[in-house]
Amino acid sequence: MAVGINALAVTFVAHALAVIAAIMVLVWSISYRGGLAWEATNKNLIFNLHPVLMLIGFIILGGEAIISYKSLPLEKPVKKLIHLILHAIALALGIFGICAAFKNHNESKIPNLYSLHSWIGIGVISLYGFQWVYSFIVFFFPGGSSNLRSGLLPWHAMLGLFVYILAVGNAALGFLEKLTFLENGGLDKYGSEAFLINFTAIITILFGTFVVLTASAKSPSPSSSNDDTVDYSYSAI
Repeated sequence: MAVGINALAVTFVAHALAVIAAIMVLVWSISYRGGLAWEATNKNLIFNLHPVLMLIGFIILGGEAIISYKSLPLEKPVKKLIHLILHAIALALGIFGICAAFKNHNESKIPNLYSLHSWIGIGVISLYGFQWVYSFIVFFFPGGSSNLRSGLLPWHAMLGLFVYILAVGNAALGFLEKLTFLENGGLDKYGSEAFLINFTAIITILFGTFVVLTASAKSPSPSSSNDDTVDYSYSAI
């Protein structure tokens, strides 16, 4: 059921928050943490790829894929393709971001998968990949029957939204974990970097909130759906 707000207006706020979040995580990783690298003697530069790719690649592009149905004035088949491609890019960058964390840990002799953040992260990326693969097969190619698509669509929407909310929550958990490590290492708890990390987490949560609001809001125009019902034709997931 759609929330009684205009989806198009909400998407503008979501786009603005996405830009702000991307700038903030880049400023943190480059200006405060020293930059980004896949190969480096300073292994922290390898880890810096993780928050950048997970936020910009996974959270932001994933969110933009979700709201593409309501933010783009295009025909539904085109929006469907954009939705699929953006999710694929988000998934690929998310996997790359997780690999960067593993690479940093392995080269720094740090144990892997010991924290709640890492456990949830593996679960989220696995569910995201499963969601993309079965959605590609059922809704895109080769495509299931009309009855199969209409029957699975509500479950597709519910699972996708659940995975995205979990991803945003885990991103906030990751910022908290990293900040705790830095503060234990001597970072000023009331310094500019600590505030930047906390505000980046808050902006990330706000972006996720507006993505969910967009997914739940009224469509900017009636749907001309082919195989999907009107309630779900502009659904985010």
